[in-house]
Amino acid sequence: MKKAIKVEELPGLVGTELEPSPWIEITQERVNQFADATNDHQFIHVDPEKAAQTPFGGPIAHGFLSLSLLSYLNAETAVEPENLVMVINYGSDKVRYLMPVRVGQRIRSCQKVLEVTEKKPGHWLIKNAVTVEIEGEQKPALVAEILSMMVVG
Repeated sequence: MKKAIKVEELPGLVGTELEPSPWIEITQERVNQFADATNDHQFIHVDPEKAAQTPFGGPIAHGFLSLSLLSYLNAETAVEPENLVMVINYGSDKVRYLMPVRVGQRIRSCQKVLEVTEKKPGHWLIKNAVTVEIEGEQKPALVAEILSMMVVG
């Protein structure tokens, strides 16, 4: 659930672990739509029969699909300043894919605020350490540092 704070409180978030996002299922339909959007139709993602013959035992999500879902997942539990105009994806640092997400599994994001910097008046750069957990698995799908620019009016 999103939480609103005063803009002056943003720097005090450094070191804060945010509430995990809700779980979201990775369906074959979602994987196929991502394959269509990116023109990446590698069999390991879109051909369940052929993918079943691999060590994964079935189709897996594109790593970039899991990464792209962070826009949604992270926003679900974001801490946002009052008078927020917009949040802009500012980049990703140190992205590592640690475990494939099999079709049918559910993922969620966990965030920890690493840095908060006011780049210019009303423009706040937030760096979060993000872990994408796979329900029932010990190892995460991915870890990354995600940069967001919050523009406050």
